[in-house]
Amino acid sequence: MVCRAFYRITKTRNNVLVYFIKRLLMLIPVLFCVSILVFLIMRVFSPDPALIVLGQHATTEKINMWRESMGLNDPIVIQYLDYMKAVFHGDFGYSYFTNTPVTDELLARLPATIELSVLAIILAAIIGIFLGVLSAVKKNSIIDNLTMTSALIGVSMPVFWLGMLLIILFSGYLHWFPSGGRIDTLMRPMDGTGFYLYDTLIIGDFEAFFNALEHAILPAVTLAGYSMAIITRMTRSSMLDILHQDYIRTARAKGLSAVSVIGKHAFRNALLPIVTVIGLQFGSLLSGSILTETVFAWPGIGSYSVECILRSDFPVIQAVVLIIAVIFVVMNLLVDLLYAALDPRVKYSEESA
Repeated sequence: MVCRAFYRITKTRNNVLVYFIKRLLMLIPVLFCVSILVFLIMRVFSPDPALIVLGQHATTEKINMWRESMGLNDPIVIQYLDYMKAVFHGDFGYSYFTNTPVTDELLARLPATIELSVLAIILAAIIGIFLGVLSAVKKNSIIDNLTMTSALIGVSMPVFWLGMLLIILFSGYLHWFPSGGRIDTLMRPMDGTGFYLYDTLIIGDFEAFFNALEHAILPAVTLAGYSMAIITRMTRSSMLDILHQDYIRTARAKGLSAVSVIGKHAFRNALLPIVTVIGLQFGSLLSGSILTETVFAWPGIGSYSVECILRSDFPVIQAVVLIIAVIFVVMNLLVDLLYAALDPRVKYSEESA
């Protein structure tokens, strides 16, 4: 009997491992297709970076010399093969404008985007789940109608418009929060991980911590708005399906408290689609913070991508798009793996692996 249990555990672990490896291998064709698309789009539809780097008055000779030095005069197939060869060695090239490695440029800005996205998804998940559960429990009530109306507005409202409204209200009129930036210059931690909230907290500089938190509140709320609305609607829909199940009526008939029925029985079984939405929304926040970072002058990869798009900085844009693709695939994989932990009915069979 012990041997059978050990065999089942070992087989389950092997299936999960095979499934994990298979999903990682799927990352290769995805990144390959994404790299081809972004490479072609940048070369075909973007302005010539030579004119932007050297200026409109540059001579034809200088332009040709610069393009030759950057390999832009080679056939596009050769350019792509050279680029992918460098990527496989961990080299994303050099920025046309700063002449620094793209990896260094992105690593310097990635902590800001991650920090903002984590704050936004935490805010969206907590408020969205609470409102969704409350709306499902109070179905067709005033609370339900107000919550669903607010969620509809949140889904429909453009991110940049919400950001500007928050700046006008909370920064312009009330003067509660800064209108942009990440932290006051004199309070910026010189050494650390690049995550200002963590760095300031770990060294005990609470003044700088709260200053960084004040700068992060408005952009985090702006970025969380859409995701909060999606999570609210999904939580309500999932909870309504569960609350009409027979075992919920049985739990109520046994005399269990409403908190126990909703929290222990209903919410746990409604969690799978909610986790899916949260995982996908977190991936979209990491990759889709361009407008929010631009509005609030947040020094992350989103605002940096806008600058690079406007000046046709091909290596940076290509690296950013590949990072976004990796984030989405990895987040999908993590959500799938969480299914088995949240619901014991979910198993990774050999067929699915």
